[in-house]
Amino acid sequence: MSGARIALATYERAPTLAMDEPLLIPALEALGASVRPAVWSSADVDWSSYDAVVIRSCWDYHRRIDEFRGWLDELEAKHVRVLNSPALVRWNANKRYLIDLSARGVAVIPTMLVPRGRVEDVERTIAAEDWSRFVIKPAVSASGYETHALHAPLDARARDIVSRVVSMGDVLLQPFADEVPRDGELSFVFIDGAFSHAALKRPRPGEFRVQHEHGGTAEAYVPSTSLVSQAERVLRALDEVPLYARVDGIARGNALLLMELELIEPNLMFRLAPEAPRALANAILARL
Repeated sequence: MSGARIALATYERAPTLAMDEPLLIPALEALGASVRPAVWSSADVDWSSYDAVVIRSCWDYHRRIDEFRGWLDELEAKHVRVLNSPALVRWNANKRYLIDLSARGVAVIPTMLVPRGRVEDVERTIAAEDWSRFVIKPAVSASGYETHALHAPLDARARDIVSRVVSMGDVLLQPFADEVPRDGELSFVFIDGAFSHAALKRPRPGEFRVQHEHGGTAEAYVPSTSLVSQAERVLRALDEVPLYARVDGIARGNALLLMELELIEPNLMFRLAPEAPRALANAILARL
């Protein structure tokens, strides 16, 4: 759609987009689009003036989830095209989607949900699963926010952490994946359902979180055909094809185990694939 007006939604701390996301702007402009980064929480943006709003660096949505959902509701009420779709974003905003995907046949790292305030259920679940080390994280979170690796049985410090995280909302429990600090975590980027590129993310020494906020690094990675096929199966389990997606997981033997499916605001690591911004720009305009 030549001459399309596109808003790239971002957040207050990165008003001109975060990381290498600005590379999408010249790619869209080269195709004749008018592009502007816009802070999703700003009251000064006329969202209805855009042909599409593409969610990109909205990296505070998990801390303002009710406001973020209200923003999506507002855009829908104004018939503004949002990519990814509000339906996908709402579903993906709560990590219980991992349980949904497991029920649809996706190979997911074992994931248990504990409701808000049920501290006793955390220890009960860990004991029942016989996990000597586990990860606890809010069901609504991003960028490793309040994500902790703890040992069982819990000591006083661990109980304090569990109490704090469970008091904030529902939490997910997962066994600790030794592959992450040892081998790294894999990210597969898809554009309009097609595999684009992959990255190997590693945590800094002594850490297990791979996000750059926690000192993690990412490098280009050439995955096997089998791993790409397994990542593609994750997307085939969805009700619709996302404009963009990042499938994060670990390789356990020849199997890919899903850790996260990022459909809201993932860093698409354009610097690792120079052709990817143009591919995403083409896909955006094709949808209009």
